Amino acid sequence: MVKNRQTFFASLIVFVFGFVLFFIGTDGFTAYTAETARVTKLIDEQPQFPDVNFEDSEGRTYSISEFEDKYIFITFIYTGCTTVCILLEQNMAQVYEKLPSEYLGKDIVFLSVSFDPTRDDPATLNKYKDLFNSDGETWRMARILDQAKLNHLLERFGVIVIPDGYGNFAHNAAFYLVDGNGTLIDVMDYTDIDGAANKLFTILETNRGE
Repeated sequence: MVKNRQTFFASLIVFVFGFVLFFIGTDGFTAYTAETARVTKLIDEQPQFPDVNFEDSEGRTYSISEFEDKYIFITFIYTGCTTVCILLEQNMAQVYEKLPSEYLGKDIVFLSVSFDPTRDDPATLNKYKDLFNSDGETWRMARILDQAKLNHLLERFGVIVIPDGYGNFAHNAAFYLVDGNGTLIDVMDYTDIDGAANKLFTILETNRGE
């Protein structure tokens, strides 16, 4: 009887200790994973898109001010990726197709940014964009040649990119929405196509009505 009671109390202590650790580790249950915690922090902090220069699939070069006063719907990819990037861009294409064409290029631009600028030159990006029916204008694919500025962007937006030493990368993936002032205002689940499309439509409709 005494032994059973001791076992019960020992189990209770372990449970309470584990409960406290879980509470602390998940920001008080508001974030159940490290990725969710990262996204919550980004949305709360709303970092600014840094001043970088792009080179796109058409060989054009310009700064982030090219998209001034437009929303930018962003993914971070590398064309050599054979796993998540393909699904990420396929889903981006579906979000693109769900938006009324009247908004595309005028109120919002889709932008896929490569974090492998050495290999993802304009010719490579041009071939890659065709896989997803990107028009290179309202949906652009580009690289940032300045590695230091690219790293700064990735860090600021919480994009984790880890080289594997064989030319590939382990990385996280999401949809990022930047407003016309260059402020990150949302990070969306890239697997929730309808949710992302509906959110974009609501934002664009509201913005036009102001």
